[in-house]
Amino acid sequence: MIDTRRAPVVQSPMPVFQLTDRIVFPPPDLAENNGLLAIGGDLSPSRLIAAYRHGIFPWFSEGDPILWWFTSPRLVLFPESLRVSKRLERSLRNSGTTCTINRDFEQVITACARRRTEENQETWITIEMINAYCELHERCYCHSVECWQNGRLVGGLYGVALGKVFFGESMFSTLSNASKFCLIHLVSFLKAHDYRLIDCQMTTAHLVRLGACEISGDFFQALLDRLITTLTPDNNWPHEKDDRYRTV
Repeated sequence: MIDTRRAPVVQSPMPVFQLTDRIVFPPPDLAENNGLLAIGGDLSPSRLIAAYRHGIFPWFSEGDPILWWFTSPRLVLFPESLRVSKRLERSLRNSGTTCTINRDFEQVITACARRRTEENQETWITIEMINAYCELHERCYCHSVECWQNGRLVGGLYGVALGKVFFGESMFSTLSNASKFCLIHLVSFLKAHDYRLIDCQMTTAHLVRLGACEISGDFFQALLDRLITTLTPDNNWPHEKDDRYRTV
């Protein structure tokens, strides 16, 4: 999950690929060392789905052109490798929180953007990005996990699901450990539906402590080829107002 990255500052010594109206991306292994692969295009659902299918994601600052990235090495979390300490288990039991899936996607993605703004940090979650991912959510490709305490949203995460892969995008927390509670809930759901991989994109110590590990870009692409055999949305995900999977 990306929640600590700053908006990108691009200092590219070489020209990058310029996208056209055709929804075609260059091979991910042609990305520069910093991960930058292409520039331009749009954030239409079809282009975003084509990008994630190959492990490519958009990341750019307000007012900049759309930048597309494929980072290597890649931080991933295999669901069975999630590490939950006894201290975190106690915190979860005593928190008085409830987790849901897809109960309020727009509030989650907006809160992820607002958290960075309130901390005087740049955010890549612009209005354009929010609108694009909300449309993906409406099409059942993008999903959120929410953590509630006394009816108030105190944590959340969101990402894109394709095949048996969940591509984590961002998380936030206003209550200690609330985003971790969301991750635990997400992993429980993913394991129940035979998901095999969570893409965390960039390495953070926080996620490594929870069991994430780095793999090569080549291995990551091979996993995507094996685990994404269809681009049809997974109907196992609950929709808003659906009471399934409410309790952690």
